[in-house]
Amino acid sequence: MTTLGWIGTGRMGFALAERLLRAGHDVSVFNRTRSKAEPLADLGAKVVDSPADLADRDIVFVMVAGPSDLIEVVNGSSGLLSRTDVTPRVVVDSSTVSAAASAEVQKAVEARGASLLAAPVSGNPHVVRSGKLTSVVSGPRHAFEEAEPYLALYGSKVTYVGEGDSARLVKICHNLLLGIYTQTLAEITVLAERAGVARADFLEFINGSVMGSLFSQYKTPAFVNLDMTPTFTGHLLRKDFELGLEAARQYDVPMPTSALVHQIVVELIARGLGEGDFAALLQMEADAAGMDLKSENRPVSDGLEPEHPETAGG
Repeated sequence: MTTLGWIGTGRMGFALAERLLRAGHDVSVFNRTRSKAEPLADLGAKVVDSPADLADRDIVFVMVAGPSDLIEVVNGSSGLLSRTDVTPRVVVDSSTVSAAASAEVQKAVEARGASLLAAPVSGNPHVVRSGKLTSVVSGPRHAFEEAEPYLALYGSKVTYVGEGDSARLVKICHNLLLGIYTQTLAEITVLAERAGVARADFLEFINGSVMGSLFSQYKTPAFVNLDMTPTFTGHLLRKDFELGLEAARQYDVPMPTSALVHQIVVELIARGLGEGDFAALLQMEADAAGMDLKSENRPVSDGLEPEHPETAGG
């Protein structure tokens, strides 16, 4: 059996490692705060004390908070590559990091004769537990083919987009669309409400139409009941828009709609709404229309029933 390692058991990392364990795989896990990884032991995981303890695993997955964390867990003094006697064959990075950090880690991994895959994901822990997460992967084809059966357990779809680091740009493009879609949904929802239609009723119609999507469905509770518990913050959305617009300049691609929504997201942050969920674009649109939004207190589904109901609150 191929042995797997997992680094980073935050909300997303925990949910993804849990899926590998539920599928019966041999997984050892590391997290800086050990207590956050220990519940996975109930599913058969071995919790280790450092990333170096995972160096003898065949494939190691990484999902950490940012570029400095990725560099530390791979290249640090007790990092994955700190041992000289053994190295994983494949390192799969699903973190959101800069191109520079990815290039630094890729160089170190390849110097040890191993392969690095970039594997960003689309979704949040609720999407993971519903089995509907999607991922995009780039890197050496042979490494992808070895890791694909495990990446497929992330959720519903894995898309390979070629060699190199191109998956990270695909994820940035995804997040540009995320922001544009949400701003558009906010505008038309406010228009419908101003005309006297309840948000819950309007979104029920949209979600059942050809214009509905998994995304519009799972943002419906936030729009209807104004629960802005963050799944993705305004600050993070701004960062990704700026990365996307930088790429557009690099490749000489005009992106007027993205540029406009970027300015709206900047205004969202200036109004003090950047720490909450980016669905607060709805609030800003309502303010601009002179409307006082109130929760409709309606029971509405996000369309993300967990595959394993016992983990719904995990």
